[in-house]
Amino acid sequence: MTLDSMPELSSNGVQILDKVPATVGLSDPGATDVVCCGGKPARPAGENERPGYHIAHFVVGFLDTAVGKVPRVQTALEWRDRLGQLRARVGISRDFYRVAPGLYAVGEPDEKSEVLVTASYKLSFDALRRELPGLNAWVLVLDTHGINVWCAAGKGTFGTQELIGRIRQTQLDQLVTHRRLILPQLGATGVTATTIRKKTGFRVVWGPVQARFIPRFLKSGHKADSRMRTVTFTLLERLVLIPVEFYTIKIKWVLWAALAAFVLSGIGSDIFSLGAAWQRGLLFMSALIGGAVAGNILVPAFLPWLPGRAFAVKGAVAGLVLGVLWLFFISVTTVEAIALVLTVIALGSFAGMNFTGSTPYTSPTGVEKEMRQFMPLQLLASVVALVGWVAAPFL
Repeated sequence: MTLDSMPELSSNGVQILDKVPATVGLSDPGATDVVCCGGKPARPAGENERPGYHIAHFVVGFLDTAVGKVPRVQTALEWRDRLGQLRARVGISRDFYRVAPGLYAVGEPDEKSEVLVTASYKLSFDALRRELPGLNAWVLVLDTHGINVWCAAGKGTFGTQELIGRIRQTQLDQLVTHRRLILPQLGATGVTATTIRKKTGFRVVWGPVQARFIPRFLKSGHKADSRMRTVTFTLLERLVLIPVEFYTIKIKWVLWAALAAFVLSGIGSDIFSLGAAWQRGLLFMSALIGGAVAGNILVPAFLPWLPGRAFAVKGAVAGLVLGVLWLFFISVTTVEAIALVLTVIALGSFAGMNFTGSTPYTSPTGVEKEMRQFMPLQLLASVVALVGWVAAPFL
């Protein structure tokens, strides 16, 4: 295989040097099986390895082709893949969970085998390869900077120019005799099929929404039924997004919020009381936690049943219900009760609105409109709650 120029990547001390085979697999830079800069490889370096990186565990060999050696990947996921998925789902090193862009082989593909296109986000790559046991196919990975197909299409990295460049770089026209590429349907917003055909001669065929339908899609002669074309957002698909929503809440902000809650809760007619700071501080922190629960758990869990089209409204309703129910278990004054419930509502609304980026329901313009409309109301509710909470001991 010829050595192709590849941009330098660096994360967590791992580097891909400028000259490496563009199709050699790179596993999660945070994983222990990746070494660099003179470190001892996890296994002896082979003839296909280069300084600064080594072949990922899912590469099980190399296929000799007319354009050089192409790494063959296994379709079964190992424990390392499962662990990596878990880490990505909770947000750990999510931005670096990627594979090297380029060409891969599944099974024993030849010049007539299908070419399936996906993103360099490893969850996307794994979702595709695990559906291909028993099939012979080429997998063309675009450099989406570790972003999934749908989001990358919106950002332009799963796009027309990247696909054209990757086709030319891998010399795909010399590898297959047909001129057909199967792209995931969710990548349609980023790719202009007519330009691809004009510039490369390859025709784009839009595959199903989900990779699990790929075998049936291929067997049916590239015909997709309504189920293959439908974007779903089931309860399980929503719940799996909850951990990463909580991961985005930075610990330092939680600590600052806790400190502010305890300091403000201690203010009273005696100027400052440590006992009040502790007792009332715990209550106020509970309201903050309740807002996070309302927006990050109740909104995705009960999304279809919460009233309102705006996610900010759904989060506010979830916060209101949770806050009112919580009042039955605590003893506070009327002003304190109003302040606590407003806190849960405001944070629930904000967190629920943040969930829009994880759903197929919204558009960028719709999100911007919702933010302009509801963020002032969320801020107002937060200020009123804060003033009421501080003022309550003086009333």
